[in-house]
Amino acid sequence: MNYNNKIFSPIINSENGETSSETLFHYKQKENILTCEYTGGKIIKGHLIGIVNESGEIEMRYHQVNTSGELMTGICKSVPEVQENGKIRLHETWQWTSGDFSKGASVLDEI
Repeated sequence: MNYNNKIFSPIINSENGETSSETLFHYKQKENILTCEYTGGKIIKGHLIGIVNESGEIEMRYHQVNTSGELMTGICKSVPEVQENGKIRLHETWQWTSGDFSKGASVLDEI
């Protein structure tokens, strides 16, 4: 699975998360290395880097600056689902590695 030049937006997120439907993730991929810049909603600027395995699952680390001026960091695992329309849906489990270190889950759809 290749995520290069795909854009994703959250449709579901845990209450302790900072992303929303206003957040856009712009993915780039070269070989199995995934990078992304994202912004929108409570996120002024964010970046992630990850490794894509043979099944298309992504193991990633992210950092972002929110509208409160805080630098937040975390880890995330994304599992892809190809929908009937051919677009990718990502099912994510994540944990903050800053702040309260809480865990959460989110779902992102390719737009």
